[in-house]
Formats: sequence, structure tokens, C-alpha cells
Amino acid sequence: MSSTLESLMYQIGQIFLIPTLVIIAALFLYSLYALGVFAIAWFQRRKCNLDKGIADLRCCDVLRWAAAHPDADADARDVAAHRMLEAPRIVARISPMMGLVATMIPMGPALRGLSDGNLMAMSGSLSVAFSAVIVALITASIMFWVASVRQRWLAEEIAWLQAGGQTAAAEAQQVVQQAAKQPVAELAA
Repeated sequence: MSSTLESLMYQIGQIFLIPTLVIIAALFLYSLYALGVFAIAWFQRRKCNLDKGIADLRCCDVLRWAAAHPDADADARDVAAHRMLEAPRIVARISPMMGLVATMIPMGPALRGLSDGNLMAMSGSLSVAFSAVIVALITASIMFWVASVRQRWLAEEIAWLQAGGQTAAAEAQQVVQQAAKQPVAELAA
């Protein structure tokens, strides 16, 4: 009975190797995309200076949200900011778990290869295991950094809005209305 159960558990574990590797690859591609979006946002934010009262909606996510929701209170802005950070935080936390799963699954065939004296099978399984965990940890590192800096940016925007109260939200809405009237070429400059 226990031999059957062990065999079943082994087979179930092996089924999850390919989906886990696909998930790790997808998360890695998403992290590269998020890093690119982050780089563009960083470049745009260099022109914005909330300390001097400049509200440019091209570089401020919470301000853009506040302009679209002028009647929202501070709690609603906080919830919106948390929602904006959900994907980077989830990817930063899920990636290492998927890396661990992708490391542990090939360990069974590697140990079986070792016991059979088949070092080729063992080395093949271990190379998949360690490569997957490396990619997953790189993904988690990128997304942790992106999420941390974006969290600070969103907090700065919320603080700027709270310092100005409803006036800042109204100003943000006016900026949106003015931006809608400007030609696209002027916004790109």
C-alpha cells in the first residue's frame, strides 16, 4: 500500500515540473516587462517634482487615479495604490516558491539516477533544478526592487495629495482636462 502511495506521489510531482517551469518563464518575462515599464516611469518622473507642486499625470499613477475619481477620500486612494502594487508584490513572492518547487521535483529523478549509477540522468535533473531556481530568484529580486520603489513613489503621491487636500485632486483633474485638449505631440515632448 505504501509503495503504491509513494509511486503515486512521485508521479503527481513529476506532472507539475513542466507547468512550474512554464510559470517561472512567464514570471521572468513579466519581470522584464515590469522593469521596462519601471524604467520609462523613472525617466518620466525625473521631470516631475511633487515637492515644487508640479503635478504631471504622465508620471503619477495615484494622481491620475485621483483625477478620474475626484470624490474619493484618502482611504480610497490608499486602496487604489495597494491595488497598483498587487502584481509586482505577488510575483516577488510567488517566484521563489515556484523556484523551490522546480528545484525539488527534479531531485527525485536525480537521486534515482544516482542510485542506479546513471550520472548523466542525475546531472541533467540537477541542471534543470538549479537553473529554474536561479531564474526564479532573479525574477523575485527584480520584482521586489520594482515594487519597493513604486511603493515609495505612490506614498509620495498620496502625501502630496493629502497635503493639498481636495485642492490637489481638483488640480489633478484640471491637468487631465488640459492634457485632453493638448495635441499628442505636445504630450510626448
